[in-house]
Amino acid sequence: QVQLVDSGGGLVQAVGSLRLSCAASGRLFSSMGWVRQAPGKWRDSVAAIDWSGTNTYYADAVKRRFTISRDNAKNTVYLQMNSLKSEDTGVYYCAAARWRGASYIGVLAAEYDYWGQGTQVTVSS
Repeated sequence: QVQLVDSGGGLVQAVGSLRLSCAASGRLFSSMGWVRQAPGKWRDSVAAIDWSGTNTYYADAVKRRFTISRDNAKNTVYLQMNSLKSEDTGVYYCAAARWRGASYIGVLAAEYDYWGQGTQVTVSS
């Protein structure tokens, strides 16, 4: 049974930092990522990483502020978020793709097969 458990969200002031974690289990995953849903908007991919950890993707809005990483031994993916802005507010979902190769990286939310329950991030200005 596949399970993704994401955590680490909370309330933080602008320019602060948060670290999200996602513990995955049940099968081997290829690309893993974080997808954000802001109030009243669709889900947008924020960051992604392939199984090897070599290739990463970041949305333009978060480049140089967010860092995605994964620990395959723990089957866990992380999102370090620095210099947070009010527009980063939203529910962050961990997402994982079924195995498609070590270098496969999903850029779009539609490319993911499994989802966590979501963790709320609120940035106050």
